[in-house]
Amino acid sequence: MHKKEGETPLEAVENFRNKNPEYPGIPLTYAGRLDPMASGVLVILAGEETKSKEKYLALEKEYDFEVLFGFGTDTYDVLGKVTKHTVKIIQRKELEKEIKKNLRSFVGEITQQYPMYSSKTVNGKPLFAYAREGKGMVTPTRRVFIKKLRLIKIREIDNKRLFKNIERRIRKVHGDFRQNEILRIWKKNLLTNTDGRKFFVASFKIKCSSGTYVRTVADTLGYKLQIGALAFSIKRTKVGNYA
Repeated sequence: MHKKEGETPLEAVENFRNKNPEYPGIPLTYAGRLDPMASGVLVILAGEETKSKEKYLALEKEYDFEVLFGFGTDTYDVLGKVTKHTVKIIQRKELEKEIKKNLRSFVGEITQQYPMYSSKTVNGKPLFAYAREGKGMVTPTRRVFIKKLRLIKIREIDNKRLFKNIERRIRKVHGDFRQNEILRIWKKNLLTNTDGRKFFVASFKIKCSSGTYVRTVADTLGYKLQIGALAFSIKRTKVGNYA
C-alpha cells in the first residue's frame, strides 16, 4: 500500500483495514517503518504471513527524497525543533559542486548513527523516549549499505512559501509530535527578519539496504557541507520488488 504523508504506520494499517473489510479479525502488521513525514510503499502483511516479517524487513529499499539546506533539527526532518540555522551564503553552482563531491563518501558500506528520534530500542526503551525526557546519550550505530545515491536537481524556495509548505504538512500529523511548539520555532526562523530570503532544496534518488535512515543521510550531508541540512521530504518508491 501507499502510506500518506502525515500518517503513522499504525494509522496506515488501520486505514487499510477500514478500506478492506475482507480482513475482519485477521492480524495485520507492516514491514519497514516510515516516519510520519515520509510517504510511499509500506508492505502490509496479513494472517500467517505476519510470521515472516523479518524476511520482508531485510529487503532493499529505494527512495526519492529532498534535502533543505540552511537548517538542522533534532529529528533530522521538518517535524523537529530547529537546532541549527546557517546564514552562510552559498551559490547554486558551488552547492551543486560540494554535494557531488561529498556524495561519494556515502556510497558503499558505511557506519550510520541512529537518530535520537527513532524507534531503535536501547535497554528496553525507544530512543525517542530518551530524547523527549531530555536525556543525553551516545546513540548506537549500525552498518548499512548504500548502492546508489544520485543528485537530481536543485531548486529555490523563498521564506514565506517555505513556511507555508512546512505548516501545511505538519498539520497533517495527528498525535503528540510537538507540532505546535515546532511550528512556533519554524515561524520565528522563517518569518522574522528573513523577508525575501531564499533557500535551496535538492532532490535525490537513493537505493540502499534495509535499516538505512534517509534522514541521517540528509543531516550528515549538511554536516559535511557545514551549512546544516535536513530531510525536507521522503518518498519510498520500492521495497524489494514491491512498488
